[in-house]
Amino acid sequence: MPATIGNLHLADATRGNRLGLAIYYRKDRFTAYDTQTFALKKSLHDRVLAPAHERLIGTRVTDNETDHELVIASFHAAPLTASNSLRRNQIHAAHAELLSMGGGLMSLMVGDFNYPFFTKSLTAQMKDAGYDLTMSDRRTYTRYKVFKGHFDFATSQGLDIESVETLPRGASDHLPILISAEYGQEASGNGSDPTAP
Repeated sequence: MPATIGNLHLADATRGNRLGLAIYYRKDRFTAYDTQTFALKKSLHDRVLAPAHERLIGTRVTDNETDHELVIASFHAAPLTASNSLRRNQIHAAHAELLSMGGGLMSLMVGDFNYPFFTKSLTAQMKDAGYDLTMSDRRTYTRYKVFKGHFDFATSQGLDIESVETLPRGASDHLPILISAEYGQEASGNGSDPTAP
């Protein structure tokens, strides 16, 4: 992973696996304090092909303009060969790991959830757990007819997600997404200025 991309600075990235999860942030807006990577429950695909043992990376940051603290994370769930039950287990475990980085802090977890079907049920489960799930405005995977859908989205806590915009295709087989968010009314700090962590 490059150390910088434009005005974005690399906080850290996973190593030794092909998923290549990373967190980049704007140094002029945020101060990064701690980055951790986490292994999550393995699927059969992971055990046989060993593509990745780290499926989550999180960074605790402070917004230098508002003094808000939050945890931002990049997540990659098990592939479609695994069950939705396993992916839900990974999502809940990922949220727990992010809480360990700062209990009570706002959080935003973005990535490939590999969950194109039964998302209404997942949304309800996330709400019961205290998280909002926000899908992109357009499908993020279109390579195969049977697997078209919203694979990439965000879960958040303490943030008001204004939009999740699907961007034009880059090098990945998934279309990237751009999230616009505001601090929620209950967030601690000096107001609810908009941010894009």
